[in-house]
Amino acid sequence: MANQQTLQGAWHEITGKLRSKWGQLSDNEMQQYEGHTDQLIGYIQRKTGEARDKIEQFVDDLTSDSGSTINRAASAAVDFASQAVRSVRDGAGSVVDRAREGYAEAERLVHDRPVASVAAAFGAGLITGVVVAMLLHSRD
Repeated sequence: MANQQTLQGAWHEITGKLRSKWGQLSDNEMQQYEGHTDQLIGYIQRKTGEARDKIEQFVDDLTSDSGSTINRAASAAVDFASQAVRSVRDGAGSVVDRAREGYAEAERLVHDRPVASVAAAFGAGLITGVVVAMLLHSRD
């Protein structure tokens, strides 16, 4: 027979299928049995007059279908997460490689043109200082 966790996990899907099989089941009445397999089967048996073993088999079939659906969804989520991790690692690796290349290029530029490099650093520092001073002044 279906376990309560499986029944609770896929409750809405299962109740929809139960209601399509036995139309006289109401949503309000079924809500009070949410996740309680034995009580739900007893309710359906009283309401429909169907044999208990047929109801149990139908619920078992539904929950095994739901369980496999949940397992497929979980498997797809794990696959997607694994692929995302691989993509992030690949992307991070290429970012690290580009940063190393940029650092090596900057080091080479400083070595080949030290005066121009110092002048560029001084100019960048001066511009940054002016912008910060203007921002601080505009706050007052």
